[in-house]
Amino acid sequence: MEVRGNTTELLEQKIASLKFHQRLLMKMVKKEGNEFFTLVIEEKLSEMEVQDFYKLCETLSKEYKEQKADKFVFFFPLFKKFIEELNPKLDAKETIIACLKQKLYPELMEVLEKNL
Repeated sequence: MEVRGNTTELLEQKIASLKFHQRLLMKMVKKEGNEFFTLVIEEKLSEMEVQDFYKLCETLSKEYKEQKADKFVFFFPLFKKFIEELNPKLDAKETIIACLKQKLYPELMEVLEKNL
């Protein structure tokens, strides 16, 4: 039983060390052009949560293109859907700005930004 406790303690120390090193690396990394990725790390999103974000953006981008082709000029429903389905760890305004700076889904993000 004592060995198991030591193993758990060792793992916790290693995890704490990795978290500390990650914070240091984040300070060292050039943030320009990586604003969304920085946000992902700062908000501790999992890979699955990021994939869900990409799926949301793909869906909304497709809807935007369809609506644009149909001569829609009012895209607030897309913004509302974005807000409703956005991971609660992310702030909509901060996320939109980060995506624009990183050039992720630029056409969609420009439309969403107009609704901020």
